[in-house]
Amino acid sequence: LSRGNLALGLATSLVNAALMALAEPLAGGSVASWLAWGIGSFVVGWIIQFVGHYYEGKKPAFVDDLVGLLVGPMFVVGEALFALGWGAGLLAEIERRVNHVRGGRALRPSRWPGGARFAVALSFDSDHETNELRDGGASIARLSWGQYGARVGVPRVVHTYHGFPFHRFQSAARRMSYLAIERRMGRLTDLGLCVGAGVAAEAVRCGLLPADRVRTIGVVVDRGGPTRADLDAVARARHALGLRADALVVGAVGRLTYQKAPEDFVAALAILARIQPALPGLVGVWIGGGELAGRVARLAARTPEVPLVFAGERTDVMKLLPALNVFALPSRYEGLPTAVVEAMVAGVPVVATDVNAVTDVVRPGHSGLLVPPQRPDLLAVAVRRLLDEPDLAARLAANASALVSDRYHTIELRNALDSAYTSNPPTRVRPGGQPGNRAEGPAHLGL
Repeated sequence: LSRGNLALGLATSLVNAALMALAEPLAGGSVASWLAWGIGSFVVGWIIQFVGHYYEGKKPAFVDDLVGLLVGPMFVVGEALFALGWGAGLLAEIERRVNHVRGGRALRPSRWPGGARFAVALSFDSDHETNELRDGGASIARLSWGQYGARVGVPRVVHTYHGFPFHRFQSAARRMSYLAIERRMGRLTDLGLCVGAGVAAEAVRCGLLPADRVRTIGVVVDRGGPTRADLDAVARARHALGLRADALVVGAVGRLTYQKAPEDFVAALAILARIQPALPGLVGVWIGGGELAGRVARLAARTPEVPLVFAGERTDVMKLLPALNVFALPSRYEGLPTAVVEAMVAGVPVVATDVNAVTDVVRPGHSGLLVPPQRPDLLAVAVRRLLDEPDLAARLAANASALVSDRYHTIELRNALDSAYTSNPPTRVRPGGQPGNRAEGPAHLGL
């Protein structure tokens, strides 16, 4: 909302110019003098900030987005101008975007608009949504983070864990930092909804939430789509992907990101091509885009043993899955991957890495094959086994389809969410040992 605001930009520039003028005498002194002033001010400022965030129970915005460091001066200037009565229209629009909820105000309106009974914030990436409610920002997704519930009067805070920002492939320092943040947020959360039993178990094991405040939910997968048993559907899917009708297709669905380890998929295909006897017509397919698209495409070009089709972002994934002979998930870490369940519904045999909640559905030797993450050699061996043993592949695919046939429907998730927002969760204990809010009224905040 502040983007393009000339008055705010000029005011911030003037403040920065004044600060630079004040700093000029220091810059003219000795190196030791201006280093001492600069580093000292920096350290003192950060200490004050972290102390403030500790008592607020929130992490600094720049932990997730370095833009928070760049807009800090403008934020301070804006708050000062608002306090002086400037920018009433801008302030009103900010408050309108978050339904008049700001830090310190109770989300218990006397009359809910449109007869609403819940305040639910939806975000696909709530781990990176931190300060908009407090600061009156524009994105309603910021309501999802939960740490504000204890401070704005929301009687219940529900946090959905699709997975975790920490994993074993990080440095110890980064992993411990993420764990500390998640544990702190857990103290301000009434109920944690974990997507997959593996995620729920890890939340309890890592001490993010007590076991009595953890619930397991699933994903929702469309039904009634084409399967590999429908040869016409297979032909249509391969035509849509530009593949030969007789090709042996190994595919993956997911974002081209570090988490999904697409480079391991490329490496596994190269290894697969070298296993004798050679498989004629072998081709790889990756459905999905992401920030590593260019890098992975260049990597694939340097390993031309197996052609690799990058299908990009698609809205017809369920119609394309029958084109695959084997679905491969090479991820380093996951929650419960919807793509794996979709492949099972489509009758495609699955090879996946043994991470997080993948084992909810991929049971080794029964509904799929598992390999360790970051082992493209073992991924290649497992895929080759399914290509060489079509009876085994068909049995695993049939078992997987039966396993998920009565699970992961809309009604299940609806009932789980309804229970999360309407039943009485265990009382949480806030920092300092004081009991948290219980659901006293209709206002609820969650993901």
